[in-house]
Amino acid sequence: MDPRTPCLIGIAQRTVREQPGPEPLDLWESVAREAAGDARLPVERLDSIQIVWTDSWQYDSPVGRLADRLGATPRHRVYSKVGGTAPHLLIGAAMAAIAAGELDSALVAGAEALATRRAYRKAGEHVPWSHPADPKPPYGWERPPHPSALAHGLVLPVHTYPIMETARRAAAGLTIEQEMRERARIMAPMTEVAAANPHAWRRTAREPRELGDRFVGWPYTRDTVAVLEVDQAAAVVLASTALADRLGVPPDRRVYLRGWAYAEDAWEVAARPALGSSTAIARAAEAAFERAGLTLDDMNALDLYSCFAIALRQACDAIGLDPLDPRGLTVTGGLPYAGGPASDYVLHSTATMAGLLRAQSGHGLVTGVGMHLTKHTYAVWSSEPGGRLGDAAPVHVAKEVPLVESCEGVGIVAGYTVAHGRDGAAEKGFLVLDVPGGRSYAVVEEAALLAEAEERELVGERVRVTSDGKLNVATW
Repeated sequence: MDPRTPCLIGIAQRTVREQPGPEPLDLWESVAREAAGDARLPVERLDSIQIVWTDSWQYDSPVGRLADRLGATPRHRVYSKVGGTAPHLLIGAAMAAIAAGELDSALVAGAEALATRRAYRKAGEHVPWSHPADPKPPYGWERPPHPSALAHGLVLPVHTYPIMETARRAAAGLTIEQEMRERARIMAPMTEVAAANPHAWRRTAREPRELGDRFVGWPYTRDTVAVLEVDQAAAVVLASTALADRLGVPPDRRVYLRGWAYAEDAWEVAARPALGSSTAIARAAEAAFERAGLTLDDMNALDLYSCFAIALRQACDAIGLDPLDPRGLTVTGGLPYAGGPASDYVLHSTATMAGLLRAQSGHGLVTGVGMHLTKHTYAVWSSEPGGRLGDAAPVHVAKEVPLVESCEGVGIVAGYTVAHGRDGAAEKGFLVLDVPGGRSYAVVEEAALLAEAEERELVGERVRVTSDGKLNVATW
């Protein structure tokens, strides 16, 4: 084997259940030391330290502070942008650098302490964490929301993802009740996986009928969406085969990235030709499997990114996977049950998959999703070396439908949702409309219309739209 062949040799995960808990820097240090210990690599010898963006706290020098804690002087340092694909992008780039002889080892770590932030907020206290950035840096997204999305208040995933769900529901010919029942059947088995995962945030197995708690972004209930307010951390250590040999890492504790790929859908939800499906997912999967020299049938285990059901469903549709496949859709329990630590989840699914492949040889698929089902990563891991890595160059960039910011007259509903408050009450409707010249966003504000929107299918319906030039309001 080429001594430059990269492999994963160290893993760590930590879940803190008592709040207030440690700050992210403490969590980074904890999992970094554990993963390095698992890899038999002294932390001060790390060539590269890379950290996934944390929403919990903005440090003045995230990587620098962790390096100081570890007593390390890495020559390569990266702090990622926001997005659920960030761990894959960091891992893929580090693996490529190791294969090219530019690095011998790399740590990729991430942590969130949003449950602790909530605990301090509820107590009326300020978060007492160290080394705050001053001034606070801009938020770490690659692109800010479109002005029209901002004007309509449509920026939260809990509102954009259900819009895509309703579009898929209508395209599939499902009734509102059928979609909800099917969703519960798909997601209930995930709760059983979480119940058996010692690192999962919610460790209670649930029956499908128990997943109908209050709505958040209709038709999604609180029990079927990612749980963000968690205190969780994870890390992986990557190394060349030559270094793994020198460290004495046994062959059965090395896991290989056989192939991975990245693809993009249109950045704005309204700009997607088909709201309920994704060609980008299919292309990412095809490229990852082709590079790995394997197929979906060869996978012994799967972890599909599961922040919302539409992410699972679009993936299953695109790769031809039965959502009730006996292999299951997750090795962790998924973001609604194992925990959805902002941009960091894929580190947890990768660490869990690596542990599984150490215990029983074979192959596993781990996927990532970024932003509003915009970015997609597919990674094939294996207990056996082979394949070719690939890189972060998109294998597919979707075409976009023109976005019409201001519209008057008649629009046809392409997808929609109703936002609910913490008290469970419906607050506002969000629509994506087919209009002359392209697509538009619109809101619904009348209480009677919000109630009606949840009782009958609106996709395909004609609505009346008025606008003040920035905000489009729909009625019927």
